[in-house]
This record gives sequence, C-alpha cells and structure tokens, in this order.
Amino acid sequence: MRLSVIGCGYLGAVHAAAMASIGHEVVGIDVDARKIDALSKGDAPFFEPGLQEILTDGIRSGRLSFTTDISAAAGAKVHFIGVGTPQQVGAHAADLTYVNAAVDSLLPHLSDGDIVAGKSTVPVGTAAELADRVAASGATLVWNPEFLREGWAVQDTIDPDRLVAGVPAGAEGERAAEVLREVYHPAVAKGTPFIVTDYATAELVKVAANAFLATKISFINAMAEIAEVTGADVTQLADAIGHDARIGRRFLGAGIGFGGGCLPKDIRAFAARAEELGRGESVGFLREVDAINLRRRDRAVQLVIEALGGSVVDKKVAVLGAAFKPHSDDVRDSPALDVAVRLNGLGAKVVVTDPQAIENARRVHPQLNYLTERDEAIRDADAIVLVTEWDEYRRELSPDHASTLTAGRAVVDGRNGLDAAAWRAAGWAYYGMGRP
Repeated sequence: MRLSVIGCGYLGAVHAAAMASIGHEVVGIDVDARKIDALSKGDAPFFEPGLQEILTDGIRSGRLSFTTDISAAAGAKVHFIGVGTPQQVGAHAADLTYVNAAVDSLLPHLSDGDIVAGKSTVPVGTAAELADRVAASGATLVWNPEFLREGWAVQDTIDPDRLVAGVPAGAEGERAAEVLREVYHPAVAKGTPFIVTDYATAELVKVAANAFLATKISFINAMAEIAEVTGADVTQLADAIGHDARIGRRFLGAGIGFGGGCLPKDIRAFAARAEELGRGESVGFLREVDAINLRRRDRAVQLVIEALGGSVVDKKVAVLGAAFKPHSDDVRDSPALDVAVRLNGLGAKVVVTDPQAIENARRVHPQLNYLTERDEAIRDADAIVLVTEWDEYRRELSPDHASTLTAGRAVVDGRNGLDAAAWRAAGWAYYGMGRP
C-alpha cells in the first residue's frame, strides 16, 4: 500500500521507516528541510535502536522517500499525521497548531476514499473537530494513537502490544478499520489485539495509559518520601507489593522520576482538558503526580549536598547521564539534566557524561561541562551521581574501579540501580532514593 506520513520527527520518522520495512511504499513529509535532507540520505536525525538499519534499508529499496513537498502525499491510500503537540507556552494545555496545519495542508491532496490517520497525542474531542474538514475532501478520518517507548520504538511500531482505531460510526468506519488492518497486516496476522472504538475513546486510550503509568511511578516515589523519614527501604517495599498480581512490579522503581517529551506534557494537557470539560476534579490527582515527580529531582540534589558535607561549592560532581532514559538521546524535560543544572547553579564543578545525548544536552545547556568518556568524567570527582541508568553505569562500573579514579568516595544513586552493598563494601558512602 502507498502511505504518506506527515511530520518526520521522532514519531513520524520511526513510523515511516517501520511501515516501509514491512513492505509498504512510504513518503515522509516535513517542513524542516534540514531534517528531510538527512533522512533522504539515510541518516537518522536522533538515536533510536534499530532505526538507522530500517531507514537505510528503506531508502535503498526505494520503498521509502522523504520530501518537503506536501503534494507528494497525493496518491497515497492512508495519510498518517505524526506531528508534535507540545505544551502551550504559559499554560498546561496542548498546542494543536501543528496538527491543524498538517491537516489543512493535506486537504487539497486527498482523494475520495483516502484515510487520514491521526497518530499524534491530542486532547479528547480533537478528532471530532477535524472529522468534518477531512470528510469534505471525500476522505475519512480515523484516530490511531501511538504507544511508543523511546528506546523500543521500532519494535513497538512493527510488533505492537495492541492497535487502536477510533473510527466514525457505520459502514464508513468499518471500511476505514479494514484498511488499517491491511496496513498493519503482519501484526494483525499474528494475533495482536485490534481494538475499534469511537474517536473519543481512541484519544483517551493514549492519555489514560500515560496518566496511569505516571501515577504508578509517582506512587512509588511518594512511598520513597515516606521511607526516607521512617528508615524503610523502598526497593524492598516495591518487591513485596509487586508480588501482588493486581499491582505488579514493573514501573515501581523509585528514583528521580520520569521525563521526556511525552509523559510530563501529556498528563498536564489531560488535566487541562478535563478542566475545560468541567471535570477537573476527576483527574485532580494528576497535579500531585506531577508535583511528586518534580520533588524527586530536589531530593537528588539534597542528597548530593548531604554526601559532600553540606555544600557542593567548588566540588567536582560527575553526573552519569543526560538523556531522560537509557537507549535514547532525548533530553526533553530530562530529570538527569535538570539535576546537573541545579548542582551547577549551586556552585558545583559539574561534569556530565552520556553515551548518546551529549550534543543534544550541550545545545540546551551549554554552560555545563561534558565528556564523552565515563572514566574521564569521574576522574578526580568528589562525588558520582547516577541519573540515567545506562548499563555502562549501572552494571559495568564497579566500585573498585571507580575508586582508582575519583578523589572522593560518595555516590548518589538517583535510579536505585546500583548494588548498594557492593559499593559500601568497597568503602563508598552510598545514598539511594528512599533507601536507608
């Protein structure tokens, strides 16, 4: 099938390359000429495991192309909208400028029977507002939310755990759903759940999933706050309650909290939309979820100050991590980078290292010092702070090896990913999040 993908940022570039990898003919379209030039040459504009390979294969096969010319969408059967929905400046609501612009630019190039499939995360009610504009061109709007995890986005696109299609009622919606089943044939054929809903439900599925995940992470971080004043160990607590099948252990890892370009803005936009609908009290708890998440960054900074005897002024602090999570170079709303910036502001001599995110971090916070090599970053450090749980920090950095390089013996484990007993046995003062 011939497909177009409007918007070639993180979501769109991955979706376009993944759809080409399963056999479709795909054209990716974006207004950013520099991005399109890189993608056309087969160069992934960001780090995502597996993307470079399928991007290169797609370009070489001729099934994948990129352009700034929206007219290239003409002739495609399905048009995916994958543009960003950032947080509005000075507000919590989502900014739909790019979604509206993408749809308006696409309308003149649609044909009768085409499918426009929205993938962007939008406030509930957005699809209903767009549907008539799309229908006037003879096409049908569906809402097909994405559920990508950065670091696993290629896998999540090709082999998703579920597919959701919000469609209009009646025969038109049934036909549109069948077309999407054809698009995702490999996944559907292996039994991936394909859930057909109305527009509002499809929109809510994405934001509800993000809200639940954020709540679970903030819940265990709230328990970490209690553990810190009672002497309890939040990691043992999480293990114990995680054995309850109704709760589960996944995402019960206390630390400095979540970040990235999705979870923080999406829960804020969800709460803002609920207020607009007159049901702000229904998701009022999300305000506290957000507040707990931000407090954990404060706590990590406090632990570094404590570890260094009450002041970080002129102390060298090696910050291990800049990306908001491992297997990514994304520094949007990164807790790791936030902690580094706060320490720098308090007078510490901060050195940040990360396997993939240094260049992105440098563009956002050029005032920090960066080193690509882990060992050089920790050399002569008074304290080490683990803030992104890359394996080369969490698993491959031994306390004995670190001792041969650092000046001090203080480690703050912002992700509770280190073996506390091993570090303490090697003579280190170990500080965890919600741990004695």
